[in-house]
Amino acid sequence: MLGRIEEIVDNSVTIKLDIDITTQPNLVNLHVVFEDGSPRKIVAEIANVTKTHMIVNLVGEIKDNVFVPGSNVKPRFSSVVRMIKVEELELLFGKQELAFGYTNFGTSNVYEGYKINVGVNDFFNKHFAIIGVSGSGKSSTVSSIIQKLYTSSPKPPINSSLIFFDAYGEYTNAFAGISQTNPNAIYKAYTTNVNDTEVEMLRIPPWLLDVDDLALLLDVDSPAQLPIIEKALKLVTILTGQSPNVVRRKNDIIARALQDILLSGKDSTKIRDQVVGILTKFNTETLNLNSKIVQPGYVRTLKQCLYIDKTGKMQEMELVVEFVRGYILEEEIDIPEEDLNKFYTLTDLELAMEFSLVNEGVLKSDKVFDSANVLNVRLHTLATGDNKEYFTYPGYVSKDQYIESLLFDKISHKHAQIINFNINYVDDRIAKAITKILSRMIFQKAAVLKPRGSRAFHIIIEEAHRYVQNDSDINVLGYNIFERISKEGRKYGVFLGLITQRPEELSSTCVSQCANFVILRTIHPTDLHYIKEMVPNITSEIVLQLKNLKPGNCIAFGSAFKVPTALYVDKPNPEPLSSDVNLEKVWYEEQQTPETIMVQRSIDANSVQEIMNQQMASPNQSAVNAAPQGNRFIQNFGDNEAQLVSQPTELPPIG
Repeated sequence: MLGRIEEIVDNSVTIKLDIDITTQPNLVNLHVVFEDGSPRKIVAEIANVTKTHMIVNLVGEIKDNVFVPGSNVKPRFSSVVRMIKVEELELLFGKQELAFGYTNFGTSNVYEGYKINVGVNDFFNKHFAIIGVSGSGKSSTVSSIIQKLYTSSPKPPINSSLIFFDAYGEYTNAFAGISQTNPNAIYKAYTTNVNDTEVEMLRIPPWLLDVDDLALLLDVDSPAQLPIIEKALKLVTILTGQSPNVVRRKNDIIARALQDILLSGKDSTKIRDQVVGILTKFNTETLNLNSKIVQPGYVRTLKQCLYIDKTGKMQEMELVVEFVRGYILEEEIDIPEEDLNKFYTLTDLELAMEFSLVNEGVLKSDKVFDSANVLNVRLHTLATGDNKEYFTYPGYVSKDQYIESLLFDKISHKHAQIINFNINYVDDRIAKAITKILSRMIFQKAAVLKPRGSRAFHIIIEEAHRYVQNDSDINVLGYNIFERISKEGRKYGVFLGLITQRPEELSSTCVSQCANFVILRTIHPTDLHYIKEMVPNITSEIVLQLKNLKPGNCIAFGSAFKVPTALYVDKPNPEPLSSDVNLEKVWYEEQQTPETIMVQRSIDANSVQEIMNQQMASPNQSAVNAAPQGNRFIQNFGDNEAQLVSQPTELPPIG
């Protein structure tokens, strides 16, 4: 018996010790059991110890050989207080044997050598967050957990789809060779580096972008701009089509826009300029500036009929209006799907967007036009700038075919279990839009699968605070895709994994829906306060521990952990490219590469050749410098597990 209960306040119990604590090892964070002769045994964690007293926090109870978390039941003052036994530890932290449906996360920091095996369904069947400051080991922790999931479990998850959005391109080094350990595990990577010829470029077909996707790409900040995008998407398949029915419909659309301008009542010069502007960009073989207007005794082109006389009048206004009306259809014709051009480019969409501005009548208001035209300017920048490469696709595919192609490995001709999108080479605005667009496509696919939940997709986002934010999407689109996934994704088999160093900057809705947390060292006061307020079942003692964790050490809690669990994660092999710059090498070792030598000195061609020969004869020091160093982790204890500190035999007999 350790001692007697002296005080019970809320969740804490104060015990007056009957043992000489100076003869014991450090007992903080170990567990004690209260027994009172009933089938129920109450479990508590040691929070503080003095020479005479011990304060413990209640964590749950053991009944019928099952541990139930919670502190609703308090121990009796007459209860016997003892240290937890080894067989009881398994009820809290799981068995040591790695059975089907479990994967190893790491090793306990409290009970030496005790393996922390976690139920796959308990952890991955819910949204989760991995939090820690830069350098705390987040990337290595994620890499280690995923590597073990595919290599240490008795039956690896071959039908899984883990979709990484890799902010720094770190994970290829950790996962590219995973098939060497598990031949059924396939890794597939995409890059946003247009100069990388070894990795497949990330490309999104522009015809798969709907109103919401384009609103994200074009930074739409008002719902009033959405109808312009909707109109452009309807027009682009018609304006780029060539079948007779499509041409008739195209003529109708152009003619209606021209009629609105001609009857607008504006100055004749402005009317002429706008008509010429439209027909210069949007025309058909039958309706264009050179279309013939036939009158008794003469034939003139449409452009000639737009002539303005010395008085500032367009004398042939009625004639032009009558001619244009001849192309307006009394009833809208139905165009077969096969006649519509589904395979279009951003440039095609840009032209449709420009025409939609005219077709919506915004030319009648300069103020409205200026506001709406911002969309066209942004689309033009996207269609002509460097980012156009990511929206150029070689051939037509449907949305379902496109998503399946993302998950299919062309080399092995198998489904890929780990898909990594390296978004390191685009700015944050485009990276966020791409992440949202692809996540939304995956969510939409999962939502229509039958039977529901027959496939699972895990969207894991590195540096999530840059992409999963409290954005204005909900004000423009009515929702934020990550918040929708966090609230609705589980029933469709879509799960979020958020990796971040600034939890306060994350969407509070997404954090609140996470059921499991792996938290590494966190020191920012605001983040610590946020974690305490937002994360369920976290105590002040745990928050204090987070400030002093070593790299690779973490505290895990949630539905997959019956009690908050302090553990260290084994070092991944291989590691992600997440190491810090080694200044001892960068600052103090001479960088002997041809490029640096040529920049620093003026040398002739013979000297250059001599340098190149030297480099070929000796290892390139810069390649050594670039080798990943990795984060430091606490080393494993190996196969020889030490005795658990908490075994009753370590305590002196109670007299």
